[in-house]
Amino acid sequence: MSHKAGFVNIIGNPNVGKSTLMNAFVGEKLSIITSKAQTTRHRILGIVNGDDFQVVFSDTPGIIKPAYELQESMMGFVKSAFEDADVLIYMVEIGEQALKDEAFFNKITHSKIPVLLLLNKIDKSDQGQLETQVQLWAKKVPNAEIIPISALEGFQVKEVFSRIIELLPESPPFYPKDQLTDKPERFFINETIREKILIHYKKEIPYAVEVDTEEFFEEENIIRIRSVIMVERETQKGIIIGHKGSALKRVGVEARKDLEKFFGKQIHIELYVKVNKNWRSNQNQLKRFGYNS
Repeated sequence: MSHKAGFVNIIGNPNVGKSTLMNAFVGEKLSIITSKAQTTRHRILGIVNGDDFQVVFSDTPGIIKPAYELQESMMGFVKSAFEDADVLIYMVEIGEQALKDEAFFNKITHSKIPVLLLLNKIDKSDQGQLETQVQLWAKKVPNAEIIPISALEGFQVKEVFSRIIELLPESPPFYPKDQLTDKPERFFINETIREKILIHYKKEIPYAVEVDTEEFFEEENIIRIRSVIMVERETQKGIIIGHKGSALKRVGVEARKDLEKFFGKQIHIELYVKVNKNWRSNQNQLKRFGYNS
């Protein structure tokens, strides 16, 4: 029996639903999802296996014009998505007019590989608006196959997946068939904590934060975790902790609940906050946190 396998890379502007789509394909919450821009910082693989196929999905940061070293690294992950894709998913949302970076847009329109342009969030539009948007994108990206979807509602997600399987080349699997992602457990702990910070804190705070899990001990019935939340300034540390530690406690409680679902075990988590000045512009620190590598 022939076997298909390939890399399907998802790119687009911030907040168009890339992470929601990949999680829908994979059936697991691998990428964190919030209403804030730049939620995804890394390139995260989600692997979907069948008897005769393996699809390696890749969620990438939203395309922006970088303002500091961390964002430069994030756009590096997006650039790499063009290099190994067998199918490229370019995701836009209803009402969107163009990609924020012309160089990326040029790469998409001149792509030699199949491009699926997914017009997302159609549950927020009417038929007339949808038709106008389809015509607009057909002119802008003539090499793409346009499919209207709602990643959140699951509309046309199965149809897109079936089309992806059709487009994949024949190949043996790239990863073991029981593997779900390329990221280690500590990565998902860090991301779960960071998601809670994105949800509960405003302004600059979420973007000045990085999480580092220093200890991960798995016992038969419980996993013991110690994680450090890095911020850039003392004032940010105070905001993260909150009055008598109440804000930090809320982050810990919500992260623990999600991690217990993810790991299927009881979780004991300890959170600490440290100041790590200007880590977003420090090459050594970025490398340590998995950027620029």
